[in-house]
Amino acid sequence: MDFSYDARTEELRGRLLAFMDEFVYPAEPVLAAQLADPAREPWTVPAVIGELKAAARARGLWNLFFVDKHGLPGEEGAGLTNLQYAPLAEITGRSVLLAPPALNCAAPDTGNMELLAQFGSEEQKKQWLEPLLAGEIRSAFAMTEPDVASSDATNITTRIERDGDEYVVNGRKWYITGAMNPDCRILIVMGKTDPDAPAHRQQSMILVPRDTPGVTVVRGMTVFGYPDEDHGGHAEILFEDVRVPAGHLIGEEGSGFAIAQARLGPGRIHHCMRAIGVAERALELMCRRVVERVAFGRPLAEQGVVQDWIAEARVRIEQARLLVLKTAWLMDTVGNRGAHTEIQAIKIAVPATVEWILDKAVQAHGAAGVSQDTALAQLWAGNRTLRLADGPDEVHKRSLARRELKRHLG
Repeated sequence: MDFSYDARTEELRGRLLAFMDEFVYPAEPVLAAQLADPAREPWTVPAVIGELKAAARARGLWNLFFVDKHGLPGEEGAGLTNLQYAPLAEITGRSVLLAPPALNCAAPDTGNMELLAQFGSEEQKKQWLEPLLAGEIRSAFAMTEPDVASSDATNITTRIERDGDEYVVNGRKWYITGAMNPDCRILIVMGKTDPDAPAHRQQSMILVPRDTPGVTVVRGMTVFGYPDEDHGGHAEILFEDVRVPAGHLIGEEGSGFAIAQARLGPGRIHHCMRAIGVAERALELMCRRVVERVAFGRPLAEQGVVQDWIAEARVRIEQARLLVLKTAWLMDTVGNRGAHTEIQAIKIAVPATVEWILDKAVQAHGAAGVSQDTALAQLWAGNRTLRLADGPDEVHKRSLARRELKRHLG
């Protein structure tokens, strides 16, 4: 395994780092001010994000997440490997509220674009993938439900029933990321087409335009009190006799569970790549804080416990980064299925590691760490959700343990 940066990665890193310094970091207080503006309509996208998107695209920093040939013609992102994208995603994680959407590399659109590229029909790609790649619209992935344990996707109760040339969708979803965004035009909905089929062949996925009659956005959901409005928020959505053409089905009936697993693998590594950047930002903020503040007659940086936090944070970041890079390398060389163990391992290890580092950074900042005056509280809330998103820790540990035990049980 060689994790050194090739020439293309180095060139893109240089461009991206310059973009962060020139545009993204200065835009952070602008974003905060625009979100806090009392005249702003709820859930509307802050203007600064659109400005950053234009600047990023003009500099060839667009759709970098796409690791196959489906990028827009002439775009720099087309053809990057996971190993090439990993250090770029890490950089965007240093300003996770701004950089990913600026580069059109934000969830859930990235996973939805990969899903459409891999499983969508030519008509579906033309209608929905192309405008997503162009950054003209946003999307959402509707899988989680409030009334069942959605950590087991076979529990999903939303129904997708064939009626002539249409499918009828009925059900309730929640924490549907991005669905409050006015630019969200399409929902990828997972539901059951055949409750009597084997457990992993009951589910299907279907494209539902957000403005379809019968689709009701009930409310926006907060995350530890944060509305996450900068990304379009999380919605609770009710589907009541929602009719869409039969051609909106993705793949074939019964393929929904397999498609979901294919979508979530890349999504998990993307989250972890960005989370390493969050950890680096938190460590940097902690170091700056403890150098500046004095307690008990000397700088906090001279306190042994604080030095222990800093040293431990650096060790944990390096360990987590190496595991993420190994996973990216395996995905490139043996495919997502061959990297299944490592994908689950990083999904367990990285959010917990970053949570620990954010906790120490908050502690070092004292009251300021839990306030709105630093990014730490919101970063902590966002990172904590990663231990639930795309499968909770316990599900991944259960799967990993079974795989390990299988080697010894014959």
